[in-house]
Amino acid sequence: MLTLPSSRPTLSHLALAISAAGLLTLPLLATSASAEEQQPAWAQGRSAELAESPLAPHATPLTVTAPDDIPIDDLRMPDGFNAEIWAHGMSGARMMALGDEGTVFVGTRGIGRVYAVTDNGDERQHVIVAEGLTQPNGVAFKDGSLYVAAINRILRYDDIETALANGEVPEPEELTEAFGLPDDQHHGWKFLAFGPDDRLYIPVGAPCNGCEVDPDTHASIHSFAADGSDMRVEAHGVRNSVGFDFHPETGELWFTDNNQDWVGEHGPNDELNRLSESGANFGFPYCHGLGVIDPALGDASSCDGVDLPAATFDPHSAPLGMRFYTGEMFPEEYRNAIFIARRGSWNRSLSAGYDVQVAKIAENGERAGLSPFMVGFLDASENTFSGRPVDVLQMPDGALLVSDEQNGAIYRISYTTPDYVE
Repeated sequence: MLTLPSSRPTLSHLALAISAAGLLTLPLLATSASAEEQQPAWAQGRSAELAESPLAPHATPLTVTAPDDIPIDDLRMPDGFNAEIWAHGMSGARMMALGDEGTVFVGTRGIGRVYAVTDNGDERQHVIVAEGLTQPNGVAFKDGSLYVAAINRILRYDDIETALANGEVPEPEELTEAFGLPDDQHHGWKFLAFGPDDRLYIPVGAPCNGCEVDPDTHASIHSFAADGSDMRVEAHGVRNSVGFDFHPETGELWFTDNNQDWVGEHGPNDELNRLSESGANFGFPYCHGLGVIDPALGDASSCDGVDLPAATFDPHSAPLGMRFYTGEMFPEEYRNAIFIARRGSWNRSLSAGYDVQVAKIAENGERAGLSPFMVGFLDASENTFSGRPVDVLQMPDGALLVSDEQNGAIYRISYTTPDYVE
């Protein structure tokens, strides 16, 4: 291996008190400032009574999972769909981007690497494009260049596919100063995508579990010219989005958002949102999900003017990467639907997520209905999991790739008309 815009729905009259919503199953006792400072970042907001709670994030393996140990045979999908291991051996594989020549670039978090996967027909090979970076989660490709986001650093690798074909990795152009992103690591890992306006869209998560932030720097989605100039805040009140895409017909930005921990095991729900108007507010930190007023920071008016989610997921199920499907391989019912990878929960006793969901857009284009698409990683009877889907990527032939951070693998989902269908 070589190391190398329309009217938007609001909650003006529908704000729900959190007790009325029946979402709290965990105590809401405030912790002192000093105790809060001593807690790890993921424990912020945990009450004193829950100090001994066994709930904590699941460590991601940074080792290679052998193909025979990857649970591909456990995966279940609708009739006609098939899953196979497309690539493996990429520890911590997360976000994906497709190059012009078919190279799949893969970001990571804890292991600090960026991979490039090439397809030679019968097999895929991967090389390490970069390593030693701080959470290089976000990757995007445009005009022959790979863009990598590592917290506040933005790196651009020009003409990278030509270089890789010659057994080389180009030196990156450092664009960090031009973009001027904050260096917070808590929810600081980024997702990257170019929009139909040729601007680079970048989320900046809240540097906390729940806190007041500067709405122009954190808990927002920004867009930039490709060189880092002309920054705009496209969406406010977004706690932690790690996935978005643009509607293939309207061009509207749709994005996932991970809601606050330690408010309750059964709320607030994670979100799928639709940005109908630049600058819209999605509520954080005062209003969560479907009108849940924050118990510490909110008041009776906190949900006024806040955009409703287009759909909501199980609380703490971690919806991340998502893509609109525009291919020809899958049945017509999936055209312009959204495939969404859910990495899976940690902040609830009974696990949720660890799957791929499909969201089908309503006729009015404002709401979506969710249903399971690929399941099998979560064993509900044992409350254990064997894989963690993080991103999805449509390939030129219409197949869908799914990255699995837990196993360092990428699966290829294809469709063949079942024999019983005439």
